[in-house]
Amino acid sequence: MVILIKILQVLLCLSILVIVHEFGHFIAAKIFKTKVEKFYLFFDPWFSIFKFTYKGTEYGMGWLPFGGYVKIAGMIDESMDKEAMSKPPQPWEFRSKPAWQRLIIMVGGVFMNVVLAFVIYIALLFSYGEQYLSTSEVNRYGIAADSLARELGFCNGDKILTIDGQYIENFSQIPLTLILDGTKTVEVERDNKKVIFELPANTTAKLLKHQSPLFLTYRIPFIVQEFSENSVAKAVGAQIGDTVIGINGEEARYFQDFREKIQQHKNQEVVINFKRGNDTLNLAMQLPEDGLMGVYPQNQLTNFFDISEKKYNFFEAIPAGFTKTIDGIGDYLKQLKLLVSPEVKAYENVGGFIAIGKIFPDKFRWESFWRLTAFLSIMLAVVNLLPIPALDGGHVMFLLYEIIVRHKPSEKFMETAQVIGMIILFGLIIFANGNDIIKLFK
Repeated sequence: MVILIKILQVLLCLSILVIVHEFGHFIAAKIFKTKVEKFYLFFDPWFSIFKFTYKGTEYGMGWLPFGGYVKIAGMIDESMDKEAMSKPPQPWEFRSKPAWQRLIIMVGGVFMNVVLAFVIYIALLFSYGEQYLSTSEVNRYGIAADSLARELGFCNGDKILTIDGQYIENFSQIPLTLILDGTKTVEVERDNKKVIFELPANTTAKLLKHQSPLFLTYRIPFIVQEFSENSVAKAVGAQIGDTVIGINGEEARYFQDFREKIQQHKNQEVVINFKRGNDTLNLAMQLPEDGLMGVYPQNQLTNFFDISEKKYNFFEAIPAGFTKTIDGIGDYLKQLKLLVSPEVKAYENVGGFIAIGKIFPDKFRWESFWRLTAFLSIMLAVVNLLPIPALDGGHVMFLLYEIIVRHKPSEKFMETAQVIGMIILFGLIIFANGNDIIKLFK
């Protein structure tokens, strides 16, 4: 059932993105009185699921859910319709239009994807506002650092002050900042002293390979919420509401710290130190093979932190939505830069449809769905502007060349470039989805 929910979310999201993108090409072509022969959701080799013709344009839905297309008359595209291109140019064809009009038609899809993200962010901010856990709140108890974070220089209990001299308000943005911005220095408060340390040169590569949500996280006091069925802690007298403060007399007041320490005592008898009201209890227990005492902690963030919340009226949501869209474009451009970095090897983490499916939640929630759709819309816009002939960016590249030198590339050259671009594009698709398949067996 979970897989089905994810598949339906991916298909709905991709359908929205494709229709909006192709509508951008479609409406720009119509504005300049250029004939659009086809407008399809998904591809239709050999047959389509349905189709109909309206005012000279065939609309339909293909059976291959890898995107969609508009077929504009007089344009060398993935259809490779050489027969039509061999005929004399007609005034309603793409090739007969001035270069500046053809340029607008080609960027129409990218423009609409950016507009879609902008509109979605406005609606989300107006409807839900923003909620996040601030870095200052996390600093109430300090961070929990996993093995990689400690290798880079962080310690459990650190209070993060600045990243490259800048304070980051939203704590969840810190790992992304470390990856995308090539961070060099981190300032923390450690044992009531300010400490500044340099991150290793290969930090970005390590973080991309690590991909763990526990890299840097918040710490919370270990308060007993409930017990497992065979809890050894409950058997020796622990109660709901007790606070764990240590193990064998060694202080461990936070769940993340305690979880790490107790794993060193599998199959051993230990004394767990609890606080109950004003009393301190030392309960001896025999730990099982998994090193767990059968206690579930309170984990509701609002029990420990004040969650920052900002509401927006409609007019406030417009500039805020614009800022989120621009920031999203900037962040994705940084990610693309990492892909071509041989030191970072980010290309090893490129994913296809399985990777896209994994980012959608197990349960359908409109807020999550639209946030992911906005992100993927930005991604589609940026990727489509890459100077690969089969993509919009390739056509834009040749049109800019034509505007500058005042001479069109030959149709033979354009046909060859289109074939090469399609080979590159299909190669990238195979590579990305191949990565997904390989990861399934790791």
